[in-house]
Amino acid sequence: MDNLSDTLKKLKITAVDRTDDSLEGCLDCLLQALAQNNMETSEKIQGSGILQLFASLLVPQSSCTAKVANIIAEIAKNEFMRIPCVDAGLISPLVQLLNSKDQEVLLQTGRALGNICYDSQSSKEQFASTNIAEELVKLFKKQIDHDKREMVFEVLAPLAENDAIKLQLVEAGLVECLLEIVQQKVDSDKEEDIAELKTASDLMVLLLLGDESMQKLFEGGKGNVFQRVLSWIPSNNHQLQLAGALAIANFARNDGNCIHMVDNGIVEKLMDLLDRHVEDGNVTVQHAALSALRNLAIPVINKAKMLSAGVTEAVLKFLKSEMPPVQFKLLGTLRMLIDAQAEAAEQLGKNVKLVERLVEWCEAKDHAGVMGESNRLLSALIRHSKSKDVIKTIVQSGGIKHLVTMATSEHVIMQNEALVALALIAALELGTAEKDLESAKLVQILHTLLADERSAPEIKYNSMVLICALMGSESLHKEVQDLAFLDVVSKLRSHENKSVAQQASLTEQRLAVES
Repeated sequence: MDNLSDTLKKLKITAVDRTDDSLEGCLDCLLQALAQNNMETSEKIQGSGILQLFASLLVPQSSCTAKVANIIAEIAKNEFMRIPCVDAGLISPLVQLLNSKDQEVLLQTGRALGNICYDSQSSKEQFASTNIAEELVKLFKKQIDHDKREMVFEVLAPLAENDAIKLQLVEAGLVECLLEIVQQKVDSDKEEDIAELKTASDLMVLLLLGDESMQKLFEGGKGNVFQRVLSWIPSNNHQLQLAGALAIANFARNDGNCIHMVDNGIVEKLMDLLDRHVEDGNVTVQHAALSALRNLAIPVINKAKMLSAGVTEAVLKFLKSEMPPVQFKLLGTLRMLIDAQAEAAEQLGKNVKLVERLVEWCEAKDHAGVMGESNRLLSALIRHSKSKDVIKTIVQSGGIKHLVTMATSEHVIMQNEALVALALIAALELGTAEKDLESAKLVQILHTLLADERSAPEIKYNSMVLICALMGSESLHKEVQDLAFLDVVSKLRSHENKSVAQQASLTEQRLAVES
């Protein structure tokens, strides 16, 4: 490390004098030191102030340029060095080097840019203000060699995580290049072609994650890119099926796009794809297709169309899946479909197999997402159907205790959904659910929610509505009396929220009369 200090001092002098032979010797020493202990050497380089000098050494005609770019690539492997590389003004000269004819310079420049922007949001914003997108796409178009294209891909992928750069890459014509690669490689069974097909289709999907770039490529559903992506879904290539379904899920991020796609037969294509993956299917394809269907089901106008197309039946085929990501999307899709669709909610809510599976998943403590979605779907079945038969099915399957637990969730939206469902149970089928509500300690939970100052106004309001509904049960009524609810409720009469204050007055009157 003493040698390293000497090398850094020497480098400062030779960098100014531009004596290439001495410079090259210093750069070789740095590369050796980085190979032995990258982190410690990087810290010394940063402390020496030499980074700023590297910008002036990144010139196309110098024989040392590839080595300087290599050093930058090595030090940028350390997260703590990425911002200093940006601050030292290295991005602009590196971008200019992408025009170099020297393959080694290109390779090391690509590595340096890729490492600087890896996982570093500030640096990506710096890139957005340069012409890197255009230069990279130009460079990409020139490459025939697989390894060189792979190098450009490695720079493109982290950059494409930035929304501004996504749009720049789309405008520079990257998508057309990617589609061409897909077309060239789709029937090949060579390992490197399969890898390139995956990289190209993954990058395509990544570009669609930006709102502006996605909308530009959608072109009202008539764009060439959108049509080509559609053709991937019925293909026999799993990677393309996956990319196609993910692309549709990304296009389905606003109501206009969703409505257009449902009206133009996308749902049928996705259901056909799911059908091909029911038995021992590809889990990632299942997950992607269900994601797309869930997003398409968000606009109100699409729900009835998708229900009549048979989406629920297609989705229910995956009820036996043991894969949490598939379970999670399945639940989300069903919940979106039955929103404000009473008939569909009733039909699903009377499906004993479904309800039993939901109750089972409500206990999936290792998978919080699946557990949460199962609870929310149970509640939704009751809230949207308002059906006695649905409530009976849920009671018989042991679902009541989960709805009561859901009322204590840390998420207000879930608490609220649970309380509304429990109020409907109390209003429509109190006798059937009475014992389960008692053993789940609902009354005690409601007392806690009302007494807790942190409870949201809507939680307090719905808890009081539920208390009033429970008075029809003798045993639950007795529990309410024993817990002195009047004290808690009377305090809420002066609550700042008018609805809460009014409901507190009504509840207080009801409690006083019933006592």
